[in-house]
Amino acid sequence: MFEAVLFDLDGTFADTAPDLAAALNRLRADLGLPPVPPRQLRALTSQGVRGMLKGGLDLRPGDAHYAEFYDRFLRYYSQDICVETTVFPGIDPLVDALDECCSPWGIVTNKAQRFTLPLLARLGYAKRAACVVSGDSARRAKPAPQPMRLACMLIARHPGRCLYVGDDLRDIQAGRAAGMVTVAVRYGYLGDGEPIEAWGADHVVDHAQEISALAGIH
Repeated sequence: MFEAVLFDLDGTFADTAPDLAAALNRLRADLGLPPVPPRQLRALTSQGVRGMLKGGLDLRPGDAHYAEFYDRFLRYYSQDICVETTVFPGIDPLVDALDECCSPWGIVTNKAQRFTLPLLARLGYAKRAACVVSGDSARRAKPAPQPMRLACMLIARHPGRCLYVGDDLRDIQAGRAAGMVTVAVRYGYLGDGEPIEAWGADHVVDHAQEISALAGIH
């Protein structure tokens, strides 16, 4: 049995895509453009603002007005951070089971702390998590292993006894670099790069309920 389970946030623990797409479509409305169907942006959600601006406005770092729209996107998102966001099916009973067996669980995300903590609070999980490591909590963000090591330090667990669950290649790279056992979730956003089978995860699951068996919870 693993001693702790750590989760990525966007696309793994919570389905944040609808509210991120809404912020992007507010930007498009400012420009007189029609909304983009959220399903078209879903795969890019784990890439954060960079992915949303690329998919919704064809803007990339270094382009004119990129910084302006980056800041405006974050302002819109912060105003409506948890309108349609929900945890993925199976996450709530999984967390309940971890709590019942006194196994710590936490969040390790590249999302900035100023968004991570309010979102988890709105969802009702902020006080339940044993640790919350955001994209600006460590010196480097995922795929570097520093956030993973910080999480292990906060919960006093060895990385090799931790399960890390994510929906993006960077999650698996960070978990493996830290010496964790990694789980890739097929129900997540997955990005637009290599297929999930090529990421090198120790396990691939289709549903959050499958994580219970991997964690040794029955």
